Amino acid sequence: MIDKRIYSLYNTNITYKEYMNLLFERKRTMAAIENIEAYIAEEFQWFHRHPELSYEEVETTKRIRASLERAGIRILDLPLKTGLVAEIGAGETIVALRSDIDALPIEEQTDLPYRSEHTGRMHACGHDFHISSVLGGALLLKQHEAELAGRVRIFFQPAEEAPGGAKVLIEAGALQDVSAIFGLHACPLLPVGTVGISAGAVMAAVDRFVFRFRGKGTHAAHPESGIDPIPLTAAFVQAVQTIVARNLNPFSAGLVSVTHIAAGNTWNVIPEEALVEGTTRSLSAEERALIRARVCALAENMAAAHGATVEMDWYEGPPATVNDAFWASFAEETAKARNLNVVLAPQSLGGEDFAFYQEKVPGMFVLVGTGLSHALHNPGFHVDPNALAPTAHYLAELVRAALKKVKER
Repeated sequence: MIDKRIYSLYNTNITYKEYMNLLFERKRTMAAIENIEAYIAEEFQWFHRHPELSYEEVETTKRIRASLERAGIRILDLPLKTGLVAEIGAGETIVALRSDIDALPIEEQTDLPYRSEHTGRMHACGHDFHISSVLGGALLLKQHEAELAGRVRIFFQPAEEAPGGAKVLIEAGALQDVSAIFGLHACPLLPVGTVGISAGAVMAAVDRFVFRFRGKGTHAAHPESGIDPIPLTAAFVQAVQTIVARNLNPFSAGLVSVTHIAAGNTWNVIPEEALVEGTTRSLSAEERALIRARVCALAENMAAAHGATVEMDWYEGPPATVNDAFWASFAEETAKARNLNVVLAPQSLGGEDFAFYQEKVPGMFVLVGTGLSHALHNPGFHVDPNALAPTAHYLAELVRAALKKVKER
């Protein structure tokens, strides 16, 4: 018999009998997705063929919504342009499960029969795998909804690559009353059947800087009449590398990378300005602050030493992804119970806006082995579809058991 707790969450304008009839009809429509493993494999290929960039995930969102509605999974009414949030279960206890859904502006270079159909766009970071695995987890949870010890709130989040999609969901209220949140990422360093789990920092805080060194332009034959920003820029690029080598603890991880330099537009003119753009990465809030202070101090002091000025723009990205120790241990136990091989998650100086959720509630970010492949963000990156089914089952069991654990604590 269906638990009336679940009925109470639906529109109370219908009677319980009408609700039961509606449920029966939904079960009939579920016939097409009775084989959840086969279904998510097909959906994975569709998502891979139809990648959409950050904040443009319109068709992706429609596709996800259609699967959820078909299964009778309720979708929350939140002010989101793309992406969506769904819920399964009943009660006051809530844990969340998150997937990102956006793709990258990369031209795919694989021979997959389901390669991207959109020029210059590709799921090169595994978000198609994330969507399909979490969707599979949701369908599995729906089959046992009445047995859940609370609610599982499922995030299909836009714009992780922007980044900032996590902030959009937080501002929309998706994280309200959530006790713990779980997320995943495809890992091409690990074989299928292996998960990487670690407590503490697993991914880095990400910052971007854009500096404009301003000197005085002049004819290239008369450098003494101007202030050349190019030697200043070259000296700065070399000097910032000493921050990691001489200002950070040798046992810590961090970096400063200058990735874009632009100056001048012809051969016989010393330019007025040189642009320097780059990124910093760190695994702790203290080192993040230290790196920023040192980069800015070097820029200001070196500009002054050359008789120039500098305009500095600093853009803070997500903080470090720091896994809660309790939930890391719990995720490991659950993985072993599912006969998955567990290894320490390889630390990465890549960034992940899942960290914005972890600033608000305890969270656990699992790296899932998707078979050895080209690196993430590489045009040859691919996921082994054999990773889909075990991941979906693992995620479903993880959040189901987490609900019970939250109530026990």
